[in-house]
Amino acid sequence: MRTREVGTTGHQVGAVGLGCMGMSWAYAQSSRDDAESAEVLRQAVDAGVTFLDTSDVYGAGHNEILLGEALAGRRDEIFLATKAGLVVTDMQTRAIARNGSPEHLRAAIDASLKRLGTDHIDLWYLHRIDDQVPLVESWGAMAEAVQAGKVRYLGLSEVTVAQCTAAAAVHPVTAVQSELSLWTRDALGEPSGAAGSEPVVTTMSIGGAPESGDVVGWCAANGAAFVPFSPLGRGFLTGAIDATTELESTDLRAGNPRFTPEARAANARIVDAVRAVADRHGATPAQVAIAWTLAQGPHVIPIPGTRRLRHLVDNIGAADLDLTKADLTELDNAPKPVGTRY
Repeated sequence: MRTREVGTTGHQVGAVGLGCMGMSWAYAQSSRDDAESAEVLRQAVDAGVTFLDTSDVYGAGHNEILLGEALAGRRDEIFLATKAGLVVTDMQTRAIARNGSPEHLRAAIDASLKRLGTDHIDLWYLHRIDDQVPLVESWGAMAEAVQAGKVRYLGLSEVTVAQCTAAAAVHPVTAVQSELSLWTRDALGEPSGAAGSEPVVTTMSIGGAPESGDVVGWCAANGAAFVPFSPLGRGFLTGAIDATTELESTDLRAGNPRFTPEARAANARIVDAVRAVADRHGATPAQVAIAWTLAQGPHVIPIPGTRRLRHLVDNIGAADLDLTKADLTELDNAPKPVGTRY
């Protein structure tokens, strides 16, 4: 697989990474299979997917344990990213809250290291900024972990340009992770323009910064990687989900404004635009959607998530798909989504 550098660290990783959240959290629990997820992780690394992304909040630590056990003995082959700053307040409803206190973060890094079975994290993100704690205090506590050798680099998740700048004044920002896809372009400084109600916080997700500014551009100008999560629009842009698809109550998308049956029917126009480009290249819609994120800059490293080997193979193929200028223009002009992202 083609590779890309993580910021200016000198570390080369596969151009397409792997988001591991869905193996433990947020999507239909009836189809969760730890054995299959572990095999996906091993096969991913074999195929050159070396940038793996997890968090201490995914399954209240389950996802970190899964990665640690599945990749035991292969630590040197991967660039491992995890996060802290969100906590599960009710496992049954999957309610979560922000906690960016220095005390919490200091305890969180030690707990993550233990669950992952490693002595260091390559990239440690502040999962969300806690409005009740000054960013400089959270970021300063995380910088202590770098100084202690527990962490190599620090990152931010779902932040604004102003927040990136404020953090960088305290300690270098190596990466910024935010949602970016053909139907969520806020991080490019282009609000989605989606029809529907104002964004809301559900019990299964914590929203980000609605007026983020051009975070992708900030990263390029400041030597940081930009890491898009949900580059496949939570699976919708693959074309595998339509207005008739049944979503389990345990699935994050069941309560998402973009995934009501009416919104899905309207948003099919976006999938049609993606499929038209895919057909010209003999590619899949998933590969085109991921390739679009890769085309936003050489510092962009998308992390599509999957629990299935067949989808892993499909996603990896995006690294070798070169979209033309005409393709990108056509995709940039795809219809705006119906429904907000949270």
